[in-house]
Amino acid sequence: MSRTALRICPLCEATCGLSLTIEGTRVTGARGDADDVFSQGFICPKGAAFGELDADPDRLTGPLVRRDGVLREAGWAEAFDLIAARMRPIVEEHGPNAVGVVLGNPNVHTMAGALYPPALLQALRTRNLFTASTLDQMPKHVSSGLLFGDPFAIPVPDLDRTSHLLLLGANPLESNGSLCTAPDFPGKLRALRRRGGTLTVVDPRRTRTAKLADRHIAIRPGTDALLLASIAQVLFEEKLTAPGETEPHLEGLAQVADAVKEFTPERVGPRCDMDPDTIRALARELAAAPTAAVYGRIGSSTVEHGTLANWLIDVLNILTGNLDRPGGALFPLSATDRTPRPAGPGKGFALGRWHSRVSGHPEVKSELPLAALAEEIETPGEGRIRALITSAANPVLSAPDGDRLDRALAGLDFMVSVDPYLNETSLHADVVLPPPPPSQSAHFDFAFNGFAVRDQVRYTRPAVPLADGRMDECEIHARLVLAVSGLHGAAPDAVDAMVVERTLSQAVADPHSPVHGRDAAALAAELTGASGPERRLDLMLRLGPYGDGFGADPDGLTLERVLAHPHGIDLGPLKPRLAQVLRTRSGRIELLPAPIAADLPRLRAALDQPAASLVLVGRRHLRSNNSWLHNIPALSGGSNRCTLQIHPEDAARLGLVDGADVRVTADGGAVTAPVEITDSVRRGVVSLPHGWGHSRPGSRLAVAAERPGVNVNQLLDGSRLDPLSGTAVLNGFPVELTPLA
Repeated sequence: MSRTALRICPLCEATCGLSLTIEGTRVTGARGDADDVFSQGFICPKGAAFGELDADPDRLTGPLVRRDGVLREAGWAEAFDLIAARMRPIVEEHGPNAVGVVLGNPNVHTMAGALYPPALLQALRTRNLFTASTLDQMPKHVSSGLLFGDPFAIPVPDLDRTSHLLLLGANPLESNGSLCTAPDFPGKLRALRRRGGTLTVVDPRRTRTAKLADRHIAIRPGTDALLLASIAQVLFEEKLTAPGETEPHLEGLAQVADAVKEFTPERVGPRCDMDPDTIRALARELAAAPTAAVYGRIGSSTVEHGTLANWLIDVLNILTGNLDRPGGALFPLSATDRTPRPAGPGKGFALGRWHSRVSGHPEVKSELPLAALAEEIETPGEGRIRALITSAANPVLSAPDGDRLDRALAGLDFMVSVDPYLNETSLHADVVLPPPPPSQSAHFDFAFNGFAVRDQVRYTRPAVPLADGRMDECEIHARLVLAVSGLHGAAPDAVDAMVVERTLSQAVADPHSPVHGRDAAALAAELTGASGPERRLDLMLRLGPYGDGFGADPDGLTLERVLAHPHGIDLGPLKPRLAQVLRTRSGRIELLPAPIAADLPRLRAALDQPAASLVLVGRRHLRSNNSWLHNIPALSGGSNRCTLQIHPEDAARLGLVDGADVRVTADGGAVTAPVEITDSVRRGVVSLPHGWGHSRPGSRLAVAAERPGVNVNQLLDGSRLDPLSGTAVLNGFPVELTPLA
């Protein structure tokens, strides 16, 4: 007998509500939940393939432990016993920094990945943290930290109310959005145009998003920061700046005007391969629009001036009066966010509080560049990484120079991977801890609700009971924390209890908290939930900005109230709240922070640098998400192929034939890929997608191995980084092509 169950989709940042059809314990179908308060029935091919992903026969069903050099099936007790026995001696002999931690993108798509890594890092006390952020979004965190004092204070475009959207380096019709959580992003862009608004897309490829736009500008890759600086220069020169209600909160406006004065359209246009008049038109249209928002993503982040580009995006929103106003760019307020505190100066945001051991890369948001992981393992000396914990990460494919990292991982003393697959990275582990399929896990979007285009709250319990032999993902993470902290053998709820106790102790001591002065133990006894993670969620909801404050607001949120609304609770459109957001030392928006000012000479020097004859950019596929989904038959084939796209004129010049192989060479190495000749990519640019290269022996990804593709990051050696954020330059780097017979 079939039944239906609700589940929030964990396969991209759109967080759509799904209605699953279940036969016994098997998911046989997935459709959009028409009653979901946020996604209202929208679904993409990834969500529709939920059942196939859930039942992937290559998913590991139990732990693997390395014995005599071979990974073999083991029980959960044996796996955690080995972690406890091997990890603590390494820390005790060589210090906490002998352990590295790598967190991949899927962590932010699970409850466990949001709740437990902070406790793991606190237990280990290591400074060697690496995440996928330095492969995609760290420039946005840095620019927000420097401007607003909080790296998570990221304004998102008010898609439902804006009348003008300038979009750079983003392809939401394929990606469904990024750092802008918006179910049916394509529909929102079409609605923008239907109501008479304007969509301008700046991208070297004529993507599906670009085809929808009123204007598509095929910019030279890597020059987004120059274009944005030039738009700012025109706004100042033509006296079009109008910060509006943000003006009293600004510091450094005149200094920004002086900083961008050299970036005239005449200087910038040739470097961007744009007509100066087009740049002026962009600036004038942005200033004249009733409401407008500038939004950029991967293409404007993973380039050599990524932080400057992201800073300038927010500067343009500020200069045109569109920051923190409806129809512009607003700060979401998640139900589990901190209770807003009164306006005033904060602690600010600092870069480089410590540096990596080998190359001296500055810390950013407590992280080091993932591109530096291999050298930190390989290079002898005090502080060398000898043990590694990876969670939902596959850096052998996602980070630069995967071959070097592949060799480095083989030389570790000990490695643990929390991963459902034996992939190109986890195959090196001594212990692999596989989470259950997503249907067997609860879901709450702690991260993405903080970037959502509408405030709302939704929680779904597991759609299918946990299968025999499986372990809940939160329990896996909790037991891992205990195993590395010297508390191996304690009940996993002990981790949750410690977090609850610490959180409530801080809350009752905080004069701005709704529970100030109350008894922490008594409050803990009031928490509801069927598990430690649910009690923590109840705590966060109650202390959050919409919470009941443990009785202070009887109509406020609690876990029980959210559970009573299975399709979610709508908390309304985004609202201006800049004063609550600011955490800078001055208590104002610091428009020209010192690290930005120090990096601007590098951007000025780029005005006179000769352009490479051929540069490479990545591309997204609607039915893929990095390297995650290449093992799902329903999401394979079609346009989801690993080909090198090239313009017909460049192909003719280089003697390349459609379908034939070409050798692509850059400063880090070379790969061979089939040619796809298309005028959707501009002249002087080639495109190869990210996340492929499933050909390494030892992995167990049968479907992906049939069509492995090549690893584009093997073209990089890790030396190309945005200096402020440590983000790898994955787009806009020079390549050479050689036809192969």
